[in-house]
Amino acid sequence: MARRLTRAERNWHRKMAASLFNEVWRLLEKKRTREEDMRMIHAAHASRFHWGEVGTDANVAIGEWQVSHVYAVLKRAEPATYHARSAIALCKDRGLADFPLAFAYEALARADALAGRKRDLGSHLALAREAGSRIKDREDRDLLLRDLKSIHPASGR
Repeated sequence: MARRLTRAERNWHRKMAASLFNEVWRLLEKKRTREEDMRMIHAAHASRFHWGEVGTDANVAIGEWQVSHVYAVLKRAEPATYHARSAIALCKDRGLADFPLAFAYEALARADALAGRKRDLGSHLALAREAGSRIKDREDRDLLLRDLKSIHPASGR
């Protein structure tokens, strides 16, 4: 059994999780070098670790989504699939819906497209749309729909 964290430790983990999550977004939004790609991978995993220490179930699921997204951007289908499936499993196990579930399916659809899994892609896009239709916040719902439009099957497969 893990020891109980002090308030200072919880605050530190929360600060690190959020800071690293934001660092990943900063890197995603720019043209990156190979070194920055590696930094982005490590920052995404580190953010997810820290959310695992102190975050809500939704924080952890979104952390898994972000790791999957990073790997998809870097065209690495296997780890993108693994982390998308982890996000979906967490959502199902913990009864999460709304934003975390819809984006977990978005991540799996994106990994399917990258891997050339066309049948799975259609199924997971439909599940993402269905879950997305229940997102309460309109901006979040619109963001999901925009992201889903950016998913295209890999060419040549």
